[in-house]
Amino acid sequence: FKAPSRDHPALYRDLLRTSRVHWIAEEPPAELVREKMMDCHFRYRHQMALVPCVLTLNQDGSVWVTLVKPARAITPGQFAVFYKGDECLGSGKILRMGPSVYTLQQGKNREESTKKEEIDKIEPAT
Repeated sequence: FKAPSRDHPALYRDLLRTSRVHWIAEEPPAELVREKMMDCHFRYRHQMALVPCVLTLNQDGSVWVTLVKPARAITPGQFAVFYKGDECLGSGKILRMGPSVYTLQQGKNREESTKKEEIDKIEPAT
């Protein structure tokens, strides 16, 4: 897929799933085990700024990563690296990604036009 521009919504996603995470200090962090969710930060390219996210632990040791705001050009095969403050918690290979912002916008537009059609059926224009 080639997007029409560098900032096209099809390049942005806010949900991804990793392989089983390799945790550094504790396997997995106690907060994640206790709450099943944990706020932290992540990056998937060496020099990029840290992105706030929420991890959701899966039974197989993988995690769903929900980003606070969509990030650009996340690709399966890259590694998601997780941080809490200055501490590196661990990493997992990105296996799957949620729908792009573009796909979500298309779905929303379809929903709105369907609602409009339903309203038009109920209230015939006079």
